[in-house]
Amino acid sequence: MPTVPPAAKADRRTTVDVTALLERGRTLATPVLRAAVDRLAPPMDTVAAYHFGWIDAQGNPADGDGGKAVRPALAVLSAEVTGAAPEVGVPGAVAVELVHNFSLLHDDLMDGDEQRRHRDTVWKVHGPAQAILVGDALFALANEVLLELGTVEAGRATRRLTKASRSLIDGQAQDISYEHRDRVSVEECLEMEGNKTGALLASASSIGAVLGGADERTADTLEKYGYHLGLAFQAVDDLLGIWGDPDATGKQTWSDLRQRKKSLPVVAALAAGGSASERLGEILAADAKTSDFANFSEEEFAARAALIEEAGGREWTADEARRQHTIAIEALDAVDMPDRVREMFTALADFVVVRKR
Repeated sequence: MPTVPPAAKADRRTTVDVTALLERGRTLATPVLRAAVDRLAPPMDTVAAYHFGWIDAQGNPADGDGGKAVRPALAVLSAEVTGAAPEVGVPGAVAVELVHNFSLLHDDLMDGDEQRRHRDTVWKVHGPAQAILVGDALFALANEVLLELGTVEAGRATRRLTKASRSLIDGQAQDISYEHRDRVSVEECLEMEGNKTGALLASASSIGAVLGGADERTADTLEKYGYHLGLAFQAVDDLLGIWGDPDATGKQTWSDLRQRKKSLPVVAALAAGGSASERLGEILAADAKTSDFANFSEEEFAARAALIEEAGGREWTADEARRQHTIAIEALDAVDMPDRVREMFTALADFVVVRKR
């Protein structure tokens, strides 16, 4: 699919190497993350290692795709807002990654996803019970990693992360319920995606600063940046979920359509009105009643995607990604931080809306 360019801003220039910024977060967080996972009792430690891409299904060392590492990058970067070293944000980066991966393990099982990052998902390889248990264990570890710091700041960070985790779970519950409804409003969809994606990116964007001693106002403002960045991130994900290249995304073609997800392009198309929107509504209503949905051909899914695009769902979602990106960037204006740190936040936001996976 075409990338979604960020909204132009004439006075904004950045020379940040985003690849290096993402790699910094990954390099700082991974050893601590692996040490946390090693605490798990067998076979959960092995199952978690497979999920993170550190071993293959046979237990052999692997160099799997560990994801984009946006959250760790944000967490260690946010520590620098306070003048602290990026390492101060590492426990926060690890805690956020543990919560994020807890949600992935459970979501893959609930959604029936068989592929993630170009490999079979945990529930498919190790069974549903292990996917549930390991997800629960990662969630518990996230709080442990923070609280064992034993500081006031760690308590504040844990409280914020726990709140974000509850929002994330609310979002998944909304997502599942929407699959069984004929219609979902754009506002409901944005609320769900704000819970499911925005809340945890908000936590990642502020948790390092909290650990570095930032006041509540600064933390709240960084959370605003992360929340709207999360909405931009999810809008792009929704585009990729329909029109993404499977070789890049690691998921099936028309992935979200196969799962009957009420994602933003679908919801916006249904709300648009017009002949394509009406026809799409009729087809999706019929789909909900069929027992043969899993056997639909590629052409049938392609036809549904074409109707979504014709009704304007694809264009609206790309515009929404740009709008949320702009809100995120403008939120940074209310925070006093070094110019270079601001540039790095901006570069990460640009990366989120211009990607193919």
